[in-house]
Amino acid sequence: MSARPIPSTDLDAVLEQTRSLWEEMRGERVFITGGTGFFGAWLLESFAHINRALSLNAHATVLTRNPDAFRKKMPHIASNSSISLLAGDVRDFVFPDGEFRYVIHAATEASAKQLTEAPLEMMTTILDGTRRTLEFAASHGTKRFLLTSSGAVYGRQPAEIVHLPESYTGAPSCTDAGSVYAEGKRASELMCAAYAQTTGMECAIARCWAFCGPHLALDIHFAIGNFIRDVMAGEPIRIGGDGTPTRSYLYAGDLATHLWKMLFCASSLEPYNVGSSHSVSIRELAEAVRDALAPSVGIEIAKQPVAGASISRYVPCTKKIARDLDCHETVGLTEIIRRTAAWYGWKEEGAGGR
Repeated sequence: MSARPIPSTDLDAVLEQTRSLWEEMRGERVFITGGTGFFGAWLLESFAHINRALSLNAHATVLTRNPDAFRKKMPHIASNSSISLLAGDVRDFVFPDGEFRYVIHAATEASAKQLTEAPLEMMTTILDGTRRTLEFAASHGTKRFLLTSSGAVYGRQPAEIVHLPESYTGAPSCTDAGSVYAEGKRASELMCAAYAQTTGMECAIARCWAFCGPHLALDIHFAIGNFIRDVMAGEPIRIGGDGTPTRSYLYAGDLATHLWKMLFCASSLEPYNVGSSHSVSIRELAEAVRDALAPSVGIEIAKQPVAGASISRYVPCTKKIARDLDCHETVGLTEIIRRTAAWYGWKEEGAGGR
C-alpha cells in the first residue's frame, strides 16, 4: 500500500523556516542514505516541495536496497524528476558518478527487533555504512556532510539530570551487546571527525532523540505510535510497564527543519541535540493520546510504580540548537498526536466516525 503524501501545510512550514538557506543548493546535487525510512521520507518530501517552490533545479540521489518497494510505498516521490533512486546496500553500494556537494547519512533506524535478534548485522550496517558513505563523500566533491547520530550515544540518562546537554560525557556500556546501536553511533561520530581532519570536509552531527508524525510506524517499539495504534484499533491503550519513564517527542516537520538547518549551517563536528525538551511520563503520554483522539478510551497499566525507584529519562536539552541555529519546537504534543492519527486516516469522535 502506498503512503499518503505529507500534508502541504507541513511542507510549507519547513519551507518558511528554511527559505533563506536554500540559495546555495541551487543547481546542486545531494546524496541521501536512509531515504526510505521515517527521516528519509520527510527529507525527500520537503526537498521535492522546496525544490519546486523555489525553482532550485537541484537534484537528490537516494540510496535504497529495494527501489521497487520504494516506488510502491512513495510513488509521488519516486516519480519526481528531481529525485533518482540508486539500488544498493549502504555497506557496499556502487558510487554514482559526478560531484555531490551535500551528503546526508540517515541510514540505520533504531530497530529494537534488530538489536535483539541481529546485533552484529546492526553493527556492520552502522559502521561499514558510515565508512562507505564517508568514502563516497570524500571522493565526490562533498563540502557538507550531515550525520544523523542519536541521543543514545550518552548512555543511560542519570535520573537527576532532567534535560541531557551535549556537554554530558557519559557513555553506554561497551561490554553490553544491547549497546550496539549506541556504540555504533559513537564510532560514526568519530569517523566523521577523522574524515573531516584528513579531507577538510565539514561534518555536521545531529544527535536525534524521539519523534512523531506522518510516516512513523505504529507497530514497532515506539510508545507514542503504539498508543495511537491502540486507539485507532478501538482498543484500550496498553502500557507494558509502570508508566513512569519520561520521554519527549518532536514533530517530524520540526525534525526536517532542524536537519536542513544543520546541513547548511551547523559548525563542523559540533554535535547538536535534535528533539523536544518538553518531557512527559509514559502514563501522561497515554493520557494525552486518549484526550486528543478518543476521551472514552481506557488506559491499562501492567505494573505498579515502585516507591523510591529512579525514574528512567530520555529527554534532551535543546538550548544549544535554539541559540546557535534558531531551531525551535513549533507543534505541541496534542497537535502532534492529532496530525499523526489524521495522516493514518483517523477521524475524531463526533466527526464522522473512525
